[in-house]
Amino acid sequence: MVRLLALTALATALVRPALLQAQQQPQENQLDGSQTLFTVLAAINAAGYDANLDSNANSPLRKQVREAIAQKHLESLAPLKKFLADHHQEDPEAELSQYISFALSLQGPPDFPFWMPSQEIPPDVRKLDGLNELIASFYHEAGIQDLWKQSQPALDRVIEAYHGGVTQALLEANAYLRNPTSGLRGSRFQVYVDLLGPPNQIQTRSYKSNYFVVLTPSPEPQIDQVRHAYLHYLLDPLSLRYFEQWGRDKALADFAQAAPALDEAYKNDFMLLATECVIKAVESRLARGAKRQELVSQALSQGFVITPALADGLALYEKQPESLRNYFPDLLGLIDLDHEDRRLQKVEFAKEATVHKAKLAPPPPAPALSASAKNLAEDEDLYAGRNLEGARAGYQKVLEQAADNPVHARAYYGLARIAALDHDPELAEKLFEKTLEMSPDDETKSWAHLYLGRLSDAAGQREQAEKQYRAALAVRGAPEQVKVAAEKGLAQPFQR
Repeated sequence: MVRLLALTALATALVRPALLQAQQQPQENQLDGSQTLFTVLAAINAAGYDANLDSNANSPLRKQVREAIAQKHLESLAPLKKFLADHHQEDPEAELSQYISFALSLQGPPDFPFWMPSQEIPPDVRKLDGLNELIASFYHEAGIQDLWKQSQPALDRVIEAYHGGVTQALLEANAYLRNPTSGLRGSRFQVYVDLLGPPNQIQTRSYKSNYFVVLTPSPEPQIDQVRHAYLHYLLDPLSLRYFEQWGRDKALADFAQAAPALDEAYKNDFMLLATECVIKAVESRLARGAKRQELVSQALSQGFVITPALADGLALYEKQPESLRNYFPDLLGLIDLDHEDRRLQKVEFAKEATVHKAKLAPPPPAPALSASAKNLAEDEDLYAGRNLEGARAGYQKVLEQAADNPVHARAYYGLARIAALDHDPELAEKLFEKTLEMSPDDETKSWAHLYLGRLSDAAGQREQAEKQYRAALAVRGAPEQVKVAAEKGLAQPFQR
């Protein structure tokens, strides 16, 4: 397997050969996959986590693992589905984020205990109490160890694509800071590549002295984001060490309060703001030409108000021989508060934050419709025109053709609607239930539940009707029209 070694020796050799004697041993596998992360993401995929499932930027491995697990009958799957439903969050990023945090907090198979003391477990992970046992059961039942081994070729290809860029980025950071090592003794910087999550995700975490980056599939490697996390790993403890000296510059943070685009976390925590400004200043100096000033101006407009002063100070740092670790007090001492006060009074802050988005993959060509899919589209047109006999014959023809289950589900759904219009509720109910048995797409599934709710209301079965309305609302891809109708059905019985 391709794995990234720590870059201490090369970075130091390029900057100060005399420091070689002070090096620690390289840390291995800083760029890797994680069986624990793989297990947790496989579990939530199996339990119904479908975010961006239709994106062509997904790794093919995601679909392969989902299909392999779907063929097994797992006792752990029902409680996992309930757990996901109970902990569902409307924000897709928050939904994934909690499970990434959870995975990074675990030791791994076979029991998946936490590696940190209970009092240090992150707040978002505390909310997932009880998931450890479910993941352990799922790991054994689903045969994750074998699936993990089978995934290695795909994982290695992505790691290889990242290897050169990440190596260069970490090398440049170490060289610029003139580090004799790649971090503090006992600390850890780890990049994990995950192929089961939705694409274009870049998740970072810092737990005590452990810094993690989790990368999901994207059309191009997200190198800048890895370097940004690595600079946090190197500079967070350095900046915090000079907490008292930062005190003289704290008044500058008052200007940041007026920045609309700046996250409240930075406005409420001066050290968080100050350290981010240091990192953005370093990133600007690592750039070339006009890009340097562009990055400084962008950071300032977003509310990172100390960035320009620090970037000016770093220009002087570059002309002397000390490492930034030793020069840091001088860097803070170079900040001219009167000059910065005048500069910041003239700033026009941006109204919105600059959001990094991974480059999207180009859309694939539209797939050619199968014969059954073409017939189904024609049948839908007949149904919309209320040519019910023609539509009925068409739907029945689709069921006679070989097709995927979702296509047959649409045909049963069409026949069920026709039965309802023909005032045959018993047949309609059977056909809607058959629709649900055929793994329908989310839209068809939600409509089938809604219709079953209405049929139950018409039959005077209010409890069963409410159950179906709730099931319609629980479908993540349900159209807004279905949601409105289901909410109305819960509020009062449906009447024709």
